[in-house]
Amino acid sequence: METQSERSPESNPAKVEEHIKSAQQILKALQAKIGEHPEIGAAITKLEMALNDLAIQTGGLL
Repeated sequence: METQSERSPESNPAKVEEHIKSAQQILKALQAKIGEHPEIGAAITKLEMALNDLAIQTGGLL
């Protein structure tokens, strides 16, 4: 059976920021390979908005 810590997302802000930046880089690289695509552009925008929301919620600790 899973414990609470196994289900919880990464709690280390530095790790969270690293994962988000990595995902953003992958999406931008994919967009560069295939050209402008509305779904990839939307995914990048949503990722950036989520990062901004996290920064506000954590008081800029990310």
